[in-house]
Amino acid sequence: MVAFGKRLKERSIQEWQGYYINYKLMKKKVNQYGRQLQGGNLERRQVLKDFSKMLDNQIEKVALFMLEQQGILASRLQRLRESHDALQEEPEISHIAYLKEGYRAVGQDLLKLLFFVEMNAIGVRKILKKFDKRFGYRFTNYYVKTRANHPYSELQQVYKHVVMSRNLHELQNNQGSYLSIYDQPVLPLQDPVVDSIKAAVDRLTHSTNFLNFMAQHAFIMQQELPSPQDEEEAVEEDRIYHFMSLLLNLVNTFLYMVNTYIIVPTADDYSMSLGAAATVCGVVIGAMAVAQLFSSVYFSAWSNKSYFKPLIFSSIVLFIGNLLYALAFDFNSIAVLLIGRLFCGLGSARAVNRRYISDCVPLKIRMQASAGFVSASALGMACGPALAGLLQTRFKIYKLTFNQNTLPGWVMAVAWLMYLVWLAISFREPVLEPEESHSTSKDSNNSVIEAVQDGNLESGIKQPLLITSEEIEEQVEDEDDKEEASEESRAPVNSIGAAYRLLTPSVKVQLLIYFMLKYAMEILLSESSVVTTYYFGWSTSSVAIFLACLGLTVLPVNIVIGSYISNMFEDRQILLVSEIMVCVGILFSFNVLVPYTVPQYVCSGLIMFVSAEVLEGVNLSLLSRVMSSRLSRGTYNGGLLSTEAGTIARVIADVTITVAGYFGRDMLLNVTLLPSLVTCVVSIVATCFTYNSLY
Repeated sequence: MVAFGKRLKERSIQEWQGYYINYKLMKKKVNQYGRQLQGGNLERRQVLKDFSKMLDNQIEKVALFMLEQQGILASRLQRLRESHDALQEEPEISHIAYLKEGYRAVGQDLLKLLFFVEMNAIGVRKILKKFDKRFGYRFTNYYVKTRANHPYSELQQVYKHVVMSRNLHELQNNQGSYLSIYDQPVLPLQDPVVDSIKAAVDRLTHSTNFLNFMAQHAFIMQQELPSPQDEEEAVEEDRIYHFMSLLLNLVNTFLYMVNTYIIVPTADDYSMSLGAAATVCGVVIGAMAVAQLFSSVYFSAWSNKSYFKPLIFSSIVLFIGNLLYALAFDFNSIAVLLIGRLFCGLGSARAVNRRYISDCVPLKIRMQASAGFVSASALGMACGPALAGLLQTRFKIYKLTFNQNTLPGWVMAVAWLMYLVWLAISFREPVLEPEESHSTSKDSNNSVIEAVQDGNLESGIKQPLLITSEEIEEQVEDEDDKEEASEESRAPVNSIGAAYRLLTPSVKVQLLIYFMLKYAMEILLSESSVVTTYYFGWSTSSVAIFLACLGLTVLPVNIVIGSYISNMFEDRQILLVSEIMVCVGILFSFNVLVPYTVPQYVCSGLIMFVSAEVLEGVNLSLLSRVMSSRLSRGTYNGGLLSTEAGTIARVIADVTITVAGYFGRDMLLNVTLLPSLVTCVVSIVATCFTYNSLY
């Protein structure tokens, strides 16, 4: 893997090379400061002052050049706009093509400038990260706090150029009115340069829309450095893409979420009918999450070799699990009930669903597919309780009992059986990259290393005993380049331990936040039937309606956040406010007033649930930015880590509900909410400590 400094030099625009940040100089300074601090020749405070000044100068150089180029582009756009206005008054067909090419040329130059800005922004972020790692000091926090604006704030000026996109689009829309009836009709297609500019601006501003925000929930990690996709890669992606297979993955996601939440309104009643306490519903609901802790790992590993076989296995196991869940009533066995739920958890193929979108869906529609994944999850979350509310009937066929407790199991068993048949008929296994290519490249790399080592042995005899300080610095830089290249290697990690070592404090805080929000949501949902029955005397149908209404808020809330709020505020600002709102919802949920009222419970639950949904989107967005690129693929990927964190939270929450049941139903609500409050407060404090590194 080539070090970033060399990549920056290779990808830089030749005529602008003098205006890029001097990454090599700053890296050299970091190493020099390290040696001087070790020798006691320099104070840490002086290091921070000197490096801050050098970084200020580098950013100022980039910003001034960017403003100069902005002025040039603005002048060109103004002249083109004047020509465009004149053309509207006196249309001349011969000038249309010339004007359009003029806009396109400005667009290409703007794209170059955006690429220039992005490469420099990445360089600044990397040198800050390198400084923090070398000295064990949060220099990023120091640098941001001691300035009025964010270090990249000057770069916001460049976004004014989106006006060019609108002008080009207007010109294309008006083109048809100038054509002669003898000319060949031309479709008003969007110019590719406009899409490229929009994508570059979105990457720089981290601006988003509804699809982007929804896709963040899916946690499909993207490449960090901008690199145009080769035509061959695009053709290869289109070749392995199969719409029906993608649809089957989304249906799998939907059915699994329905399967998870369809039992929530009746879990307490089912437990009591089998002779257990109502609060055992926590164990019944949580058994699925316990099994998912293990299934996520083996499904993630299995998806390295196949997608079809894991989905087949998942469907069969879920069919068996739901069958056992339904038969537990006639067997009068709580053990059979729990085994059925464990089987359902062992069939969780969400890791496969995520992986299929990441690896087999073309980049141009991956955002829509990721948003579809989240929408399917949200829809399943709403449909599960709603469906349970409709299954309020009782009858017998032979010795099999069908009632509100067993029907969820029977319905889901039939659904998974139908899905299994559809899967076997319609799914097409994508052609995966053979492992031989990896082993071949690995062998070739080993042979190169061996050759280099042999060369060093021979040349070592010929080297002089004394070398200059310049040569020493060059050797240190070469070793540093190798270290940096290995750090930036995209080779996937091969163990949980290796993945954990790549987790920085910022990543750990984001995983803590994800744990907190999943814990709070699981407490709210899983104990809803017990709490509402005890305090308000709600029926199963009332609980189902309440849970379905909560699930239905997911899409509208994400539309508002994704389309408007996320374009007005930074992700880290939304993150902190959402955490505070979750905390407010938890505080309002406590039973400190007598009597405990329905408006208090519903409003506090709504605040907590909606805030947690908003928090999940921005949390996973920030997690994908601060997490190492080595965790983007492989078995132990970022998606698996976040899934495991969320699943552990759900397991602990469900166990908490069962344990709290021993204190009595009157204490259940407050006892289960207390850990949620503590975890939420801790996550808010941790966010404040890492706030300035979240960009």
